[in-house]
Order: sequence, then C-alpha cells, then structure tokens
Amino acid sequence: MRWIRDEEFIRGKIPMTKFDARIAAIAALEIEKGDTLLDVGAGTGSISIEAALQGATVFAVEAQEEGTNLIRQNALKFKVDIEIINKHAPHGLEKISGFNKCFIGGSGGKLRQIFEHVNEKMPSGGIIAANFITLKNLNEFMVLLNHYAYEDIELKLIQVSYMENAGIIKSQNPIFLARGRKP
Repeated sequence: MRWIRDEEFIRGKIPMTKFDARIAAIAALEIEKGDTLLDVGAGTGSISIEAALQGATVFAVEAQEEGTNLIRQNALKFKVDIEIINKHAPHGLEKISGFNKCFIGGSGGKLRQIFEHVNEKMPSGGIIAANFITLKNLNEFMVLLNHYAYEDIELKLIQVSYMENAGIIKSQNPIFLARGRKP
C-alpha cells in the first residue's frame, strides 16, 4: 500500500485535505474494496483518489469548476475512475445512491441539508465522516450525529507540524475529524 504525498497531486487554488488528515479520514471511513464513497466538497479529489486506489467506487461532488477540473486531472494521473458531479450540494446528490460511505470535505453552508440527504439514502452500518476547521460546523455535525442516533462516534483533532529543509518547524492548520456509523 502506497499513500500519495501532497506534492504528487495536481493543485490549484482549491483547498485540499492534507496527507495526515487524508489518511486519518480514509481510516475513519474504513474504506475497503467494494465500498461506494460519496465525497461531498471534493476539492482537488485527494480523498476520492485515495479511496478509489483502495478499491472503492467514488462519486465526487464539487461546486467549483476549477475543482472538478483538478479532480479529473488527478484521476487521470493516478489512473482511477471517479464519477465527477459539478454541482453545489445537496443539489446533484438526488441521482446518487448505493453509497455506504460518505465524506464531507466542504458543505458551502448546507451541512444540515447534506447530512439529512446522506442519512436518508445511506444504508444501516454506513459511515459518514467530515473534516472541519470551524467549531460552529463541527458542533452542527456532532448535533446531527447524536440527533439521528449514530453509533461509534469519534472526534479527533489533527494537528501536524513538519520540519522543512532548513530545520524550521512549520505547522498546518488544525483539523477536526468526526465520524459516525448509521444505526
């Protein structure tokens, strides 16, 4: 198993889930061969690409055209098949079904609507996970997990710092990773 380093992805101005947070998210989702992942707010496609390389079928929903272009380029680069939907969620999710895993990397202010749509379509035992940089959105997600009686709820704060060539330590933004399993 080889994980993809951040510098290997084709990037633009679209946010990307960084290496350590990405690997933690794939682990939290328990991605394995045969899964179907719905990646909402897919950005550059880093989560989608890693999941596809694990053997998952992937639907990547991204509102920004630059993002969908980057997902397409990265999918070609890493030789994976991803269905890309260029729409604002929850629009564009209506026709997607059969997924048992969902990752929310961005919600465009529609977290509740996205969660409720996913909850309606995802089967029992399915896992939903999300990354957050704001406490407001994290709190809303945790309230939704509890309201819908999700199980195996986990919350982690991922804080990573790297040493650069000159020996200087640079930190990345802290990321909250939350997940739950549908009862």
